[in-house]
Amino acid sequence: MNVMIVGGGKVGSFLGALLLGAGHSVKVIEERRDEIPRLQRDLPADAIVAGNGTDPEVLEAAGIRRTNVVAAVTGEDETNLVITNLARYEFEVPRVIGRVNNPKNAWMFTPEMGVDVALNQADLMAHLIAEEMSMGDMMTLVKLRKGLFSVVEEKVHPESAVLGKALRDIKLPEQSVVIALIRKGHLMIPHGDLVFELADEVLAVVHQASLKEFNDLLAAAQ
Repeated sequence: MNVMIVGGGKVGSFLGALLLGAGHSVKVIEERRDEIPRLQRDLPADAIVAGNGTDPEVLEAAGIRRTNVVAAVTGEDETNLVITNLARYEFEVPRVIGRVNNPKNAWMFTPEMGVDVALNQADLMAHLIAEEMSMGDMMTLVKLRKGLFSVVEEKVHPESAVLGKALRDIKLPEQSVVIALIRKGHLMIPHGDLVFELADEVLAVVHQASLKEFNDLLAAAQ
C-alpha cells in the first residue's frame, strides 16, 4: 500500500518507520529543514520529502496520485485540514486521516473536510481511561469500524454466570460473538458444546453498546 504522511515530527516519523517495517511504501513530507537530519536517521532517504505539505505541487511531486492513504499529522490543526481537503477533493485519495491536536477543533474534522478518520489523541485517551475504569478486568485489544465494535479479552470469574455452562446455553448480548478462547495456554475455537471453565480467557467481538453487558456476563455475579 502507498501511504503519504504529511508532518515529520515524532508522530509522523514513528508512523513512517512502523509502516515501512510492515512492508508498505511510505513518503513522509516535512517542511521544517531542521527536522530533516533527524528524519534521515530514522527513515531511508527515498522516504523523505522536504517541502510544504499544503502545496499541491509538492504533493503531486511526492506521488499523491498513486497514494492509497494520506495521513495529515502535523502539529497544527489548520494545516491538517488544508491537507485533508486537498487529498480528498483535489487528488481524490481513497482514504484520508487527520490528526486533531486541540480537542476543541475536533468538530471540524468531518467527511465534508475530507477526513475519513479523525485521530483525536485527547479524546481517545479520555475514553480509554473511562472504559478501563468501568470495565473491570476486561481489556480492549482493538477498535473496529471507527470504534463501533471492539475486540475484547476477559477472564471467566469464579462467580461468573457463564461458569460451567455450554456456549449454546448462554444468551450473549446483542451484536456480540465469541471468536476464540484461551485455556491454559491453548487456543480453542468456540462451538456450541464448549463449557466455560474458571480463568478461561474469552476473546469476543462486541458492539460498543453491549460492552458493559458482556463484561457483566463474565465478571462476578452482581
